[in-house]
Amino acid sequence: MRRLAASLLATLVACAVEAPAPAPVAPEAPPAPAAAMEAPAASAPVPADIPPPPALEHETVAVDGHAIAVHAKRPAEPWGVIVLVHGRTWSALPDFDLQVPGARVSLMDNLVATGLAVYAVDLRGYGSTARDPSGYTNSVQAADDLAHVVQHVRARHSLAAKPAVLGWSLGARIAALAAQRHRDDIGPLILYGTPCTRVRPVNAKPGPPGPPARAANTEVSARSDFITPDALEPGVVDAFVAAALKTDPIKADWLDMPVAPDFSALRTPVLAIHGDRDPVVEPACLREQLARIPGGAQTVVLQGFDHAAHLERAAPLFVETVVGFLRKAGGTAPAG
Repeated sequence: MRRLAASLLATLVACAVEAPAPAPVAPEAPPAPAAAMEAPAASAPVPADIPPPPALEHETVAVDGHAIAVHAKRPAEPWGVIVLVHGRTWSALPDFDLQVPGARVSLMDNLVATGLAVYAVDLRGYGSTARDPSGYTNSVQAADDLAHVVQHVRARHSLAAKPAVLGWSLGARIAALAAQRHRDDIGPLILYGTPCTRVRPVNAKPGPPGPPARAANTEVSARSDFITPDALEPGVVDAFVAAALKTDPIKADWLDMPVAPDFSALRTPVLAIHGDRDPVVEPACLREQLARIPGGAQTVVLQGFDHAAHLERAAPLFVETVVGFLRKAGGTAPAG
C-alpha cells in the first residue's frame, strides 16, 4: 500500500491558483487546475512494517484563564510539527485519532509514522475543553485559541520556524482565520474539506443571543459524512459513531456561523485538499477564494472520496500528499 500510495502520489500535480487570469503554463505544468488523485484499488489495513504509534499525551494551554485541551503523539526525533483543528460537530480525538481494529485510519498515527510530531486541539465546548463561560464560542475566539496552542507547540519544540496547521471542514476556516490574524505564528496551512462562503466581516465581540441550545448530537449526524460505502474499511463508521457520541454528546453552540476569513490576507504556503464527492465543498467558490491568496495555493482533489477522506481508503494517499506539501513548503522543522 505504501508503494501504491507513493506511485499514485507521483502523479500529483500542483497548480498555483492565481487571479485574475491563469499564468502561462510552464512545460512541466499540467493543463488541469487541480491534481486529481485516483482512488486506491486496495484498502488501508495496518501496515506490518510500521511500529506501534507513541502513546497519546494530553495537556492544556491556558488562554485568558480558560484551559484548552491539546492531544499529542510525538516521535523521538520529529522532522516537523503539525497542529490539527477539528470541524463543526466533533472534537479532535474522534476526528483525528480514531482507533479501528485491523485498520490504520487515525490521522495522528499515520502522520506520526512519517516522523511528524502531531498535536490536535479541542476548541471551546468540544471534547475535553469546557465551554466558554458565555456558553458559546465564536470564530475570532476559536482562531485566537488556536494561535495560542500553536505558540505553545512552537515553544515546546524550540522551533525556529512556524508550525504547520491542518483544519478540517469548519476547522479549515478557523485555521485560515488564525493565519490571517496571527501571521507570525501560523506556518504552512492545509485546508481540508473547506466549506466555502463569501468573505464578510467577522464580529470580534458578538453578544450572546440568549441561553445556548445545548442540543444533543445524534447517531444520524455521526454517520452523515460517510456517503461512499466502498471507500471504507469495515467497522470504521461504527467506530466513529461510538467515539463521537461518547466524546461530544452535546453540540457546541456558535455565535457567528459560518466563519469567512479573508484569503487575500494569507501569507503562508497553502494546500487545499478534498474528495471529489465531498458535499461540503463548493469547488467554484473554493477556487474563487483560493485565487485571492497572494502567490496562489496548491489544490488536490481525491477522486472517489468524500468529506471524511482521511478516514477512508484514501488515508495513505492523504498522508503522502500532506507530507509532500510540508516537505516542499518547509518551515516546520525543529531548530538544530
